[in-house]
Amino acid sequence: MKTTLEIPDSIFRQAKAKAAEKGQTLGAFITAAVKNKLSMDETLGGEKAWMAFAGVFKDDLEESARIRERIAEGCEKVDLETWK
Repeated sequence: MKTTLEIPDSIFRQAKAKAAEKGQTLGAFITAAVKNKLSMDETLGGEKAWMAFAGVFKDDLEESARIRERIAEGCEKVDLETWK
């Protein structure tokens, strides 16, 4: 299918250069980019990309608990009267 898209000049130039680096046509490069974006959106199930990446740590509850404990211990050592 043919279509017309409005793309900012700077992004167009970057996409065209990257496509050339990869030995692809601009159309093939843009198709792959859109396909990749659609696939990411489906995989994330509505999550933001950085949350999906950071989510690899969400199951490490022991480590999180240890970190919270260390923070609490550090806060107990702060003398609020002399810290002002």
